[in-house]
Amino acid sequence: MNAIHKVGRRKTSVARIYMTPGTGAITVNEREYKNYFTTGPLQYKLNQPFIVTNLKEQWDVVVNVQGGGITGQAEAVRLAISRAICEVGTEHRPALKKEGLLTRDPRMVERKKPGQKKARKRFQFSKR
Repeated sequence: MNAIHKVGRRKTSVARIYMTPGTGAITVNEREYKNYFTTGPLQYKLNQPFIVTNLKEQWDVVVNVQGGGITGQAEAVRLAISRAICEVGTEHRPALKKEGLLTRDPRMVERKKPGQKKARKRFQFSKR
């Protein structure tokens, strides 16, 4: 079976993954995922699709992720892995959908407008 290639996005992060049958090794930007995502919650986010579908230690994942911060990157990887698992077997889709792992979070940083300090904050107004 060839590698399954999927893309996940979150904020400004883009994650491209290649999933192949294997022993459960996850490599992120040529480093082990526990060295790249150092905190427990971020590591859990990466493993969440495998935990929900009981596919832990059955697939090797190679990830190329860029842009944004580490939280956005972790969530982008999670979406890509969820999409790849759906392609592996359609019986996993309802479980992933119930957990909200197949939803692309559309929230982005709002742009700064001219004549203002930030996106919504204004310069101080003086009546006189």
